[in-house]
Amino acid sequence: MDKAGSHNVARDTHQNAIPYRTADERAAEGRAIRNRVSRSSQAGWELPKERRDLVELLVESNEGRLPVLAPIRFGRMSASPFAFYRGAAALMAADLATTPTSGIRVQACGDAHLMNFGGFATPERNIIFDINDLDETLPAPFEWDLKRLAASVVIAAQHLELPASDTARVATDLVREYRERMHDYAEMRALDVWYDKIDLQKYEDRSADPAVIAAVRRRIAERIEVERRKQVPDHLYPKLVSQEGAQPRIKDLPPLIFHPTEEIAPGLESGYAEAIASYRESLAEHVRILFDRFHLVDLALKVVGVGSVGTMCAVGLFMASDNDPLFLQVKEARASVLEPYAGKSLHPNHGQRVIAGQRLMQTASDVFLGWTRGKNGRDFYLRQLRDMKMSVVLEDWDTGMLRQYARMCAHALARAHARSGDAAMMAGYMGSGQTFDDAITEFATEYSSQNRRDYREFIRAIREGRILARTDE
Repeated sequence: MDKAGSHNVARDTHQNAIPYRTADERAAEGRAIRNRVSRSSQAGWELPKERRDLVELLVESNEGRLPVLAPIRFGRMSASPFAFYRGAAALMAADLATTPTSGIRVQACGDAHLMNFGGFATPERNIIFDINDLDETLPAPFEWDLKRLAASVVIAAQHLELPASDTARVATDLVREYRERMHDYAEMRALDVWYDKIDLQKYEDRSADPAVIAAVRRRIAERIEVERRKQVPDHLYPKLVSQEGAQPRIKDLPPLIFHPTEEIAPGLESGYAEAIASYRESLAEHVRILFDRFHLVDLALKVVGVGSVGTMCAVGLFMASDNDPLFLQVKEARASVLEPYAGKSLHPNHGQRVIAGQRLMQTASDVFLGWTRGKNGRDFYLRQLRDMKMSVVLEDWDTGMLRQYARMCAHALARAHARSGDAAMMAGYMGSGQTFDDAITEFATEYSSQNRRDYREFIRAIREGRILARTDE
């Protein structure tokens, strides 16, 4: 079993380091890997004998987070086994590191569950579907992302109380979609792979039930129309901002939105001048011209997601004129949960790590993506807040909707992996039959049972007072 080293995917595949090989030769090399790590060895899940204590690992993952917010993170995770899974990326990273891997590395998402995919606007204002959360991105074995995604589908199906037979079929279909898409990418020209995208307004899936596709298109059209109406000046600005005298100010809504003290966010008194200047330098030259039209008016901490709760996340209000606002989301970037097992990032700033991974894995990224470091030594990356970002609401889904969404996620993940990894080698390893599909499905199904056991232990730890959890209210 190959353990991921500390080298970078881009360095691994540098043309001066590796001689030219045809796609057939690379596919043959992928098939040869089966002699060392069979596809069937990817199946199933066994609890490691030396597995770390669940409570200890979760408490450790709170180190460096704001103490006042850390209990909210655990409160959100306690809502359901699916919510727990979303917040326990560090736990699964440790588990995945004990499983067999082919040794084929890609720029991995690091937290590829269903809710970290969705629609958003490109700089050209097209609406695409892609991975939309890459806080944990790092070069790592391609199977890790696929196993986390497949397990999330099984856990989501159980959350929806779908039949067990349907759950297995949806998971298998997800893996098959990933494998078949990777075969397609293996045969495509490099630039065609790079330019490929999932356009939500033109989305098609010929293998799907026409009625399901019609329902998906209807929902997509409705969501796009809603998001188009949510323009920043007309929707987001009045929702988040109050006018206090002549100075706009972000509304406090504790504990989810509040203004920090100088102690919590050093740099407050200077208006974060140094951090903003550093962020500006990380932008492309043409974007700096645009950014220079805006000036910071206010900044408040804002709780987001599940896994990110407790980290230093904020929203900054920038204004170019009275009716010309720009909201930038400021997210703390900590070491990836994959780092203890896949090796350290080559980037000196974790915000830079996230953005490098984002630009490598996404079809298009936000024009204001940049990074900086605060006076407190924390790394951050910035992007626009809610730029037509569309996430899913699972609660009313049936098997058909979950299956279609899972296939879209598998397509997006395969495309992202093909951009950084060797599609021909991955396709060669996975093969053209069901062996690999069945193996990953078996892993996902058995790991969903582990997730339920972990969730029960987590809830017991809360009840016993070993973990402090509270709701958002």
